[in-house]
Amino acid sequence: MKLKAFLIFINILFFSLSTNLAALDYTAVSSSLSELFDSLGGNNEGTTSFRSLLIPSGGRAESMGSAFTGLCDDVSFIDYNPAASSLLKETELALFHNSWIADSSMETIAGTTRFGNLGLGGKVSCFYVPFTEYDSFGERISGSYYSETCGALNISYHFFPGYTFKGIAIGANAKGAWRSVPDYADNDTGSIISGSGLEQSSLAVMADAGIMLQFNAAKFYNSNDANFKIGISASNIGTAFTGFGKKIVKDDPLPATFAIGFSYKFIRPLTFTLDFVQPVNLECPSEYQMFWAGSGVCVDITSFFSFLGGFQLKGANPRFSIGGEFLLSKFKLNATYTLDLTSSMNPVNRISASAKVLLGDKGRAQRQEKVRSLYNEGIYYFAKRDYDTAIEKWKAALKIDRYFDPAKTGIRIAKEYSAMLVDMGNISTGH
Repeated sequence: MKLKAFLIFINILFFSLSTNLAALDYTAVSSSLSELFDSLGGNNEGTTSFRSLLIPSGGRAESMGSAFTGLCDDVSFIDYNPAASSLLKETELALFHNSWIADSSMETIAGTTRFGNLGLGGKVSCFYVPFTEYDSFGERISGSYYSETCGALNISYHFFPGYTFKGIAIGANAKGAWRSVPDYADNDTGSIISGSGLEQSSLAVMADAGIMLQFNAAKFYNSNDANFKIGISASNIGTAFTGFGKKIVKDDPLPATFAIGFSYKFIRPLTFTLDFVQPVNLECPSEYQMFWAGSGVCVDITSFFSFLGGFQLKGANPRFSIGGEFLLSKFKLNATYTLDLTSSMNPVNRISASAKVLLGDKGRAQRQEKVRSLYNEGIYYFAKRDYDTAIEKWKAALKIDRYFDPAKTGIRIAKEYSAMLVDMGNISTGH
């Protein structure tokens, strides 16, 4: 039934978009939007290498306008804030597909897991576009792919987690990327030059770092989970080399960025996000590039379906996205439509999709339920003035979760009450 609902949503979404956009003067609309934001364009755009590092993988994060630095509540965190793997509730394995400009696409496989306060993750993504070369007679002489492949390994740790103060998560990614350029033909002879592509291929080594803070603020629902998060990250800090097979030299700078993001959930079904990103040329900081910003919203319609939307303004080119996410047993499916004026200019602009497998939480939810049960039992005995038993229950809760602050508070108060009763007994007996 849920799968049928997901397919119906896909059909309604894309039929509605194709019907309505076909009726628009698309060129006029895109031209008007570009003119409106023209002053936000920078003079140094496109001066960095490995531009595929800035292409979103797709899925939930892109549905929310890529405003994900301060939310990072699924495996997409690895592209936005590496600190989040130690905060995720479940182990996840995901596949992403993003149709980009013309025939180019981005394919990604990513996974994450957590051991207590330690988070681990990894991903491999590949951006590729067909590369076909013809001679002066129109005969095809080569056909291959230009590609940029990136791999990342993640580690993070959640320090000082608690019931009141939620602690701070710190994480990092170690990344490597390879740009593969096919061999091309000699202009005079028309024959393929062996190793010519390798000379223009490139290797990049880089790292990401991130911090996440979470706490409660203006919260109008009951939950142990924090409703306000702040994320700060630095991405693609490193260097690239090219000229393999000939003379290895430094490539153009990598597209380094610094970002700050916020997420806020004031009632249970609604989550809002906001991101600010500043690109930086670390090799020549004077080559200033304009910042970009994005915002997103997630509306949980039912326990198994969420509607997502987002907006991103990057230079003079705005990006609008809408999507839906369905939970089918242990699978989460996402489909996103993006009207992206930085990519192709077709009326139905760009589609991305993802499929995640939720592999459980290693018993964390069950342990928390046991902690709550022991805490409530302690309250019951406290109300009966059986302070010793109450303290035993709360100590048992702390053996499971040593950061459960209400049990610590209960023990302190119970000891005070118990001591007070002893003092009152001593007074009444004249001791």
